[in-house]
Amino acid sequence: MKKILFVVTSHATKGSTGEKTGYYLGEVSHPWKVLTAAGYEIDFVSPEGGNPPVDGFDLNDPVNKEFWENGKYQDKISHSMKPAQVLPEEYAAIYYAGGHGAMWDLPENKELAAIAAKIYEAKGVVAADCHGPAGLVNIRLSNGQYLVAGKKINGFSNEEEEIVKLTKVVPFLLEDKLKERGGIYEKSGPWQQHVTVDQRLITGQNPQSAKEVGEAIKAALKK
Repeated sequence: MKKILFVVTSHATKGSTGEKTGYYLGEVSHPWKVLTAAGYEIDFVSPEGGNPPVDGFDLNDPVNKEFWENGKYQDKISHSMKPAQVLPEEYAAIYYAGGHGAMWDLPENKELAAIAAKIYEAKGVVAADCHGPAGLVNIRLSNGQYLVAGKKINGFSNEEEEIVKLTKVVPFLLEDKLKERGGIYEKSGPWQQHVTVDQRLITGQNPQSAKEVGEAIKAALKK
């Protein structure tokens, strides 16, 4: 069985605010639980490798606690690979976890974009949740088209960004950028679970959607 590659951000601050950010723990732990229970091995990659910053650190969530206290996976995520260490052919799917940090370092990472394009063009699954779709906006396929162009797509909405008062802090609004790239953007109300599946592209709107994104990846890999 091929593995699944989780992408997490290396970016630790929200613009010039001084506020800390990183990858959102629940957006890693909930899909991790679904996919490891289904028998998949998960590897982690981040733009800088090593120990990525974590946000949404809530160990009252039992799934977060289970992930955080799992010795094997704690070691894996705290020693995440650099993109140059990844062999795309080993992976059946790539999943971009959110957390506001993703908005800064994932869109411009050409190595990660190339890995995702290779996985997708080898009939693999590309998935993302919340701010994770920021990592999808500049992925181009070998025909030169943007991966998201003409596909139903989802991600953290402008309305949600307004509620958390970060519309002027993030480098761009994710909903707007996905539309600009030709994505057919859809959403639900703030903090409502919403997962969009368009063939082998799977996206979730917010942290509330993370587990269902994991379920959708599992279902897509069974086809």
